Amino acid sequence: MLSSTTRTFITKCTSSSPSSSSSTFRNQTKMDLRTTFRVRHSRSSSSSPSREDCFVDSKEGDTITTVSLQEWQGWGTTSQLPSMVVDIIEDMKDLEKNMDSQMNFGGIGGKLKGNFKVQEDKKHRATYQALNDSEKKLQFFSARQIACRLLGSKGYLCQKCWLALEDCMCSKVIPSSLWHGMRFWLYMHPKDFLRQNNTGKLLWQTFGVQAATLCIYGISEHEEVMWNAFEHAGKDMVWCLYPNKNALTKSVQDIVFHPEGFDAHQPKTNGAEPLNFILIDGTWNNSAAMFRRLERAQLVWGEEDLPCISLTTLGASSMHRLRPQPSWDRTCTAAAAIGLLSELHLHPAFNSHGLDNQADMLEDSVDALLEALTSRRLRMGRSITRRERHKGDVC
Repeated sequence: MLSSTTRTFITKCTSSSPSSSSSTFRNQTKMDLRTTFRVRHSRSSSSSPSREDCFVDSKEGDTITTVSLQEWQGWGTTSQLPSMVVDIIEDMKDLEKNMDSQMNFGGIGGKLKGNFKVQEDKKHRATYQALNDSEKKLQFFSARQIACRLLGSKGYLCQKCWLALEDCMCSKVIPSSLWHGMRFWLYMHPKDFLRQNNTGKLLWQTFGVQAATLCIYGISEHEEVMWNAFEHAGKDMVWCLYPNKNALTKSVQDIVFHPEGFDAHQPKTNGAEPLNFILIDGTWNNSAAMFRRLERAQLVWGEEDLPCISLTTLGASSMHRLRPQPSWDRTCTAAAAIGLLSELHLHPAFNSHGLDNQADMLEDSVDALLEALTSRRLRMGRSITRRERHKGDVC
């Protein structure tokens, strides 16, 4: 986040198909992990926080939560609230109660601050170290990142555009329909969730959550939905936009988009599956680990490599003025989607679907985000240019 203002967390508590072998393993892992790190504290219906600015509405017998399903889905997802995120939030509330030290969030990224941060940091590091395998560690890491961002953003960020409420750009984004024959999957690193200058959010803000689906790295509920969709669609209908240097990467024009039963010129009816495009939404340093996790495609299709494509033409995004990229052949997530739509439009099978116009609509959304972020920086007396990070053609 761009603001350095400290924010106090104020909560209102409310009540709240058969699986494959890999799904069974994931579910067992979630159960094991929740058993490992949950430390329940007794709750008394007669007790309440002494702080006037912390409002807790609880009744005896109610299930206590601090993030409702409606609030969770308002951030841009259609999924249920991840169970591990709920557990971590409840543990943080228990710690707050036992310490009598209020949760404060502030600074860049809206991180925990003060004495509560010190104690919570010790607690979560001990929990993380006690976990006995890498999958459990990843799930705990991702769930905690999401939990902290949800709590720290309450009443501060707009749920639609993820900007501070005073900088909301929603009125400047014009919703548009994405061609029915394709679907984006935003595979997002948890540290990019609710990040104000994130551009992946613009896809569902422009095209809607059904056309651009959020899947958070390490959140098992999200990943299971994504992989179930891919397994149902079939390998020929799934592509990852990523420069995989360990395998042959095709261009958009190299792909044969006519698996059995798919007709690019017919409306999507009778259960016909769209083309699924995965966009890895995270820093370039994090993208390698995220892509390795996507290589579990071999568990779904029995083949080693996830089908990858790269763009042949990649212009500099307007966002590069605020977010320079590490090399000239890299760009932000929204710009990658714009490039993909533009190159698909040049493909003979898809040039009648207005993908070039859809690319233009998404580019307008990028411009709106850039304007909002620039105005905020100017108002706060901060520079609107960043030091260039690329050096020649070195990747």
